Amino acid sequence: MEGKGKRASHIYRAAAEIMCEKGYEATSMNDIAEAAGLTKAGIYHYIRGKEDLLFEIMNYAMDAVDHGVVAPAREIEDAEQRLRVIVERHTRSVLEGVGALTIVLEETGALTPAHRRAITARKRAYFEFIRSTLRCLAAEGKLLPVDPTVATFSLLGMILWISRWYRRDGPIGAEQALRDYVEIGMSAVLRKTS
Repeated sequence: MEGKGKRASHIYRAAAEIMCEKGYEATSMNDIAEAAGLTKAGIYHYIRGKEDLLFEIMNYAMDAVDHGVVAPAREIEDAEQRLRVIVERHTRSVLEGVGALTIVLEETGALTPAHRRAITARKRAYFEFIRSTLRCLAAEGKLLPVDPTVATFSLLGMILWISRWYRRDGPIGAEQALRDYVEIGMSAVLRKTS
């Protein structure tokens, strides 16, 4: 099962990258098979069809957020440090190549209604986790005089946009981008301390 899980993860990433490049509708199962290094029949060993694959990719992306961002951040009681961990870990995940997965999360319109509800609920739970952290900061007098909902959308938009511009072989290194994003994200919502 371990091998199948690794292969499925590889397929999800490869499919997400090709869907990111070509768009969901323009991506064929042959494109996905080729990108994953499998035959079309081999792909069907792991998935039932393109919509099923899209749903699995989205769940995989949300699992990455739950395990890599939310779980460690939940362990932190201090709201400011928790927010820093959220911004830092989510930014790092996008910089490390989960960017295509992030973009594919925008394709919820291609899902069946039941699948769309499931993914929307997961995205909403993550949004609420960030917003509740910002509300804690507001209660502590640390948040700028901004609406926590607007601030949450802004932080997420900033982080998710990385996949639109960042190139691993570009002039900006991952560590520099990460440091800058954490600094900008924190400065954008927190009051300056003297």
